[in-house]
Amino acid sequence: MANVSEDQSREGRGSTLARVGKYSLMRALALGISVVVAVYITILIANMGGHVDQIKIAMIDEGIMISVRADEEFRRLPPAKQEALVEEMRQIQIRRLGLDIPFPVRSVGYLTDALSLDLGRSQTLLSDSGSKEVRLIILERLPYTLVLFATAQLLLFFSALFAALFLSRRYGSALDRAIIALAPTSAAPAWFYGIFLILLFAAVLRLLPFGGMVEAPPPPTTLGYALSLLKHLLLPVAAILIGAVFATIYSWRTFFLIHSSEDYVEMAKAKGLSSRAIERRHILRPTLPPIITSFALMLITMWMGAIILETVFNWPGLGRLFFRAIGLYETSVIVGLTVVYAYLLVVTLLLLDVIFALVDPRVKVGAEGRRA
Repeated sequence: MANVSEDQSREGRGSTLARVGKYSLMRALALGISVVVAVYITILIANMGGHVDQIKIAMIDEGIMISVRADEEFRRLPPAKQEALVEEMRQIQIRRLGLDIPFPVRSVGYLTDALSLDLGRSQTLLSDSGSKEVRLIILERLPYTLVLFATAQLLLFFSALFAALFLSRRYGSALDRAIIALAPTSAAPAWFYGIFLILLFAAVLRLLPFGGMVEAPPPPTTLGYALSLLKHLLLPVAAILIGAVFATIYSWRTFFLIHSSEDYVEMAKAKGLSSRAIERRHILRPTLPPIITSFALMLITMWMGAIILETVFNWPGLGRLFFRAIGLYETSVIVGLTVVYAYLLVVTLLLLDVIFALVDPRVKVGAEGRRA
């Protein structure tokens, strides 16, 4: 009997892994196609109907005129020869940038370059190391954004999960009613609360810095740097939490209440199982799929608000870089940042999909799901 039980257990694990693997592969394919389409649309929009090409051509003309004005030999040439030489130099630069190729053809090449972050050099923006290479400028800012949002999202998920589970045991209490009353505050974005937090804790109380990531100059020791980073993280993380935590707790607490009234929970209580065991096996586990779904949608909203939030707190991440690139018409940087944000969303959603498939055995793929 023991051998039969072990064989069945191995078969069950193998079936689960095969199901999760197939589901994850299909989701990765769908998300990959979405990224390609989104990036191509961004390329079309970023060119603004040929406006960016005209800006580049104007910059070429300006650069040529500056260079020829300082050339004594050029000024001695007849006007017709000067015009011919300027036009020749102009055409050389246009061909070098590929502006003589029709945009639909160029856009395919732009798409390939964008997906690999091979986007050439920026016109005005620089990395901290002084490089104008777009890939370095973006990748240099990526860890700063990941530190901020990964910290905030982990704190939000676990604090909201345990608070919702706690409130589901105290339905109708004063604390439960307070959370319900505070839930509408999540309608305002995180940067809105960030402004008030800066006014209160930085301007009035002078307890925390106005913005940035570390002090200037950065502390020389590792411990000092970590403490400075933690101090600068407090306000933006608090803004993100305030902007989402109450509605999240209210929503997840409702999920727990719905599942706690199911017949199988009453049966578990009748069998004499402890409240902890009932919560873990019969309430928390079946509630995880809708919780993961709602959290995934929340993550998308958070990434969308990163541009303004990082700008408000002067956080040197991708969002602030995006804001500057838009103001400077840095098309290559804008497209590159869009690609990175798309990759971040795909990785996040794919990870959540895998967790979703692991916790919910009802998830099937294709014909298998229809047969079920």
